[in-house]
Amino acid sequence: MSGTLFVVSAPAGCGKDTILNEVFKRCSSAGYAVSATTRAPREGEVDGVHYCFLSIDDFKKKIAENEVLEYTEYCGNFYGTLKKNVEDLLASGKDAVLKIEVEGAMNIKRQFPKAQLIFILPPSWEVLETRLRNRGTETEDKIRERIAQARTELSFAENYDYLVVNDDLEEAVCDMLAVFRAEKLRKANCGELLERFK
Repeated sequence: MSGTLFVVSAPAGCGKDTILNEVFKRCSSAGYAVSATTRAPREGEVDGVHYCFLSIDDFKKKIAENEVLEYTEYCGNFYGTLKKNVEDLLASGKDAVLKIEVEGAMNIKRQFPKAQLIFILPPSWEVLETRLRNRGTETEDKIRERIAQARTELSFAENYDYLVVNDDLEEAVCDMLAVFRAEKLRKANCGELLERFK
């Protein structure tokens, strides 16, 4: 049985990386399909683990060679999903988890209608702004840009299959794992199970 494709999106500051790190520790059937980006690595980020860090020329070459499922420009950098990373995970029977922005998620859904889209929400605008400021990594202009971007991204949330609120980390992780488990139990994904009883 091939795996399920999950797409996870959230505005900056909603804790998607923290949630997904916990999910991967607890769910051996899911694998992270590492996205590619042209932005510079942040402190502690490892190439091939957090992102595949590419030059603009390399990124464009992969697009031209049809090696990128979807891509977009976000805050001055390119982000995209490498086709091979997704195909390898699904073929191995693992669930492939993509962490991408909203326009990319809509593109993936068009190409993979069975993909399940999960949107992580902040508890409130105030909490989101506080989280962005507490990072201490961005200028005031960049924070305002992130908040404006978050408003745009949140307008896409109604197109997602599942909504997870990150008010409490443990609860958000459990909610995400429940989505993964529910998809495994969906009748359409358990065809061979029913075959045993015919």
